[in-house]
Amino acid sequence: MVSRELKHKISEEVIREYLNVSRENSDKINCFDFSPNGETVISSSEDDSIVLYDCQEGKPKQTLYSKKYGVDLIRYTHAANTVVYSSNKIDDTICYLSWHDNKYIRDFPGHKRVVALSMSPIDDAFISGSLDKTIRLWDLRSPNCQGLMHLQGKPVCSFDPEALIFAAGVHSEMAKLDDLPSFDKGPSKCICFIRLIGAFKGAVMYTFVGYNNSKAVTLEASFTPDSQFIMIGSDDGKIHVWNGESGIQVAVLDGKHTGPITCWQFNPEFMTLASACSNMAFWLPAIDD
Repeated sequence: MVSRELKHKISEEVIREYLNVSRENSDKINCFDFSPNGETVISSSEDDSIVLYDCQEGKPKQTLYSKKYGVDLIRYTHAANTVVYSSNKIDDTICYLSWHDNKYIRDFPGHKRVVALSMSPIDDAFISGSLDKTIRLWDLRSPNCQGLMHLQGKPVCSFDPEALIFAAGVHSEMAKLDDLPSFDKGPSKCICFIRLIGAFKGAVMYTFVGYNNSKAVTLEASFTPDSQFIMIGSDDGKIHVWNGESGIQVAVLDGKHTGPITCWQFNPEFMTLASACSNMAFWLPAIDD
C-alpha cells in the first residue's frame, strides 16, 4: 500500500480535538468525498442535497439539489469542479455533474440500484457495484460500459491507491482481488471471512472487534493516509481507531454525533478528517507547536 506524506506525523496521540459540527442537512448524509487538493469536501444526503464545505473553516460554502434523481455515493473526479454520483430515485443511473454551474455532463445507465462507486486515483476510469450483482468499469469520456463482471451477491468495490488492482467484496463475507486488464474475466483470488488483508497475497492479518453496530447499518472503515491506522464509525456516533501494525485499539473518538457514523474520510493533503451522520463533523489533530 502506498502511504501519503503529510506535514505532521500521525501518531496515537495526534487526533484528539473535535473542531465543530455543521448542521446543513435535514436528513442522513449518505456519502462525502474530499477534493484531490484537500481544500474542500462535498457531501450527498438523503434530503437530495449536495453540500460543498470549506475544509479550512469547516463551514458550508455552496448547496445544490438533485431533486429529480436523488443523490448518493458522491465522488470527486480529477477534472476541476466535477463529481459523479448515483441516483437513488427514478432510474438508478450514475450522473456526471459540473457542480460550479449545476449542469449535467453525462449519464451512465445500466445498473439497478448502485451500492458502490470508486474513482480511479490516476485517470478517468471508475467502477461501480449494484444490487443487480454486477460490477461495471466506466470511463468518464464515454457513456458506454467498458467492462462487466458478474458476481454472486451484493458487491462493494474499490481501487488500490495506484490503480493496479481493484477489490470486490460480496455479501460482506468475502473479498476478491484482481487487476484491471482481467476485469471481464472475473476476480481470480478470493479470501473469505476477512477483516484486514494483504493486498497481493490475500493473507488475513487482523480481525477488529469492539465497536457497536446493533442496528446493522453499513459502516465505513479505512486507513489513515500514511497507512498506520484503521478507523471505523459505529452506530453510537463514535470512531474507533486501531494500529495497523499491532492490531491494537488505540483510541475511541466521540464527535457527539446524533446517529450512526455511516461515512468518514481523512483529508488526502492535510491533518484533518471528517465524519457524518445527518451532521458533518470536522476534526483537527492535537499538535504541539
